[in-house]
Amino acid sequence: MVEMSDKTNLLEQQSYKYALQDIDEPNLYRDFYNYDEVPKVCFNHRRVPLGMPKEIWITDTSLRDGQQSVEPYTAEQIVDLYKLMSKLGGPYGIIRQTEFFVYSKKDREAIEKCQALGLKFPEITTWIRASKEDFKLVKDLGVRETGILVSCSDYHIFKKLKKTRRQAMNSYLAAVAEAFEAGVMPRCHLEDITRADFYGFVVPFVNELMKMSKDAGIPVRIRACDTMGYGVPFAEVALPRSVPGIIYGLQHYADVPSEMLEWHGHNDFYKAVANASTAWLYGASAVNCSLLGIGERTGNVPLEAMIMEYASLRGSLDGMDTTVITEIAEYFKRNLGYEIPPMTPFVGRNFNVTRAGIHADGLLKDEEIYNIFNTDKILNRPASVSIGKTSGLAGIAYWINNNYRLSADEAVDKRDPLVAALKEWVDAEYENGRQTALSNGELEKKIEELSNGRFKRL
Repeated sequence: MVEMSDKTNLLEQQSYKYALQDIDEPNLYRDFYNYDEVPKVCFNHRRVPLGMPKEIWITDTSLRDGQQSVEPYTAEQIVDLYKLMSKLGGPYGIIRQTEFFVYSKKDREAIEKCQALGLKFPEITTWIRASKEDFKLVKDLGVRETGILVSCSDYHIFKKLKKTRRQAMNSYLAAVAEAFEAGVMPRCHLEDITRADFYGFVVPFVNELMKMSKDAGIPVRIRACDTMGYGVPFAEVALPRSVPGIIYGLQHYADVPSEMLEWHGHNDFYKAVANASTAWLYGASAVNCSLLGIGERTGNVPLEAMIMEYASLRGSLDGMDTTVITEIAEYFKRNLGYEIPPMTPFVGRNFNVTRAGIHADGLLKDEEIYNIFNTDKILNRPASVSIGKTSGLAGIAYWINNNYRLSADEAVDKRDPLVAALKEWVDAEYENGRQTALSNGELEKKIEELSNGRFKRL
């Protein structure tokens, strides 16, 4: 049958209907995933079209998946992080949702305190076991949407659950029916989708979900979970690893609208950010992230990275306050005792700090030469240099001007006698066997001494 597609506005054949393939033995994709070898990226040269939705947004799992990887947060800390996320996401709710646990007294206290703030965004959602009692708990808390686990690869269905595909599918559909009965919108987490039989299980299962959703008049959100980070963003890659293929297939063969489609990725192969951006480009409205990328194993998609990706793809921050990224990083360090690796983009201590003398010379002439963007304006993090054994006169002059926030009229240059004297002292430190970088406190103390009080310690 030929019909006009409401997705492409073109006449298309509607004969692509996929039935569940209830096989006796699991399909473990051993050509891709030989456990004793690095997983292979295989190509089939099939392209799917780009199809970015009209509206895209970010969802957060810092208080669920992220919190599983650090010391559990207190209720007060959860409230603080929730407020910071709301401030960061701006008035239009680019950070649209965040998910909470509900099982402990502390979890429920945190939800209630965040609800009491009356903030529109991010919307509070939950993650639960798929049981009638848990759905009632969510409903009683006044939460509209909850996540439930629906593992979709044969690794999970056969090896962990010890079920057939039909048995797994029936149990998942029964759980969704219980959510509908409780009046709760389910968010189905398709765990391990990048090792799943996409057309033999995923698409037939999601088709059934969409039918149930239509009959019940309650939306179902689909979260495609790249649980092991196997997803690949390249065009023409074969399923099950193809992010474009997964997103396109869920839209066009499982009838999931963009606004109900969400990507959740991990960073095991350094592709988390690229995969999330690819999910947006091929039709998912939402990408699921965590603050600083904190999460299971190698972590989730860093939320701050996707804010930058959003701005790059949309050409606007749409009301987001990116200086809050620095506030969040400082909160993690100060209040949670979390050590951010210094080279981490946007939040690490050294992300916009240069050490090489020749680079510092460029920064002194025009910081745009060696800084990725105006980090002072966008992140409240001025470009900086670190003083060490490779620092030249220009680097020292730049450090003084930056550290003391000197105006253009007050600024020193590399010909200033103070700069020359400080370089002489720095060189002597390293000639005498020093290996570590000089701290701000040490430099300020020496500058106060060499300047005869012209500069005092901050």
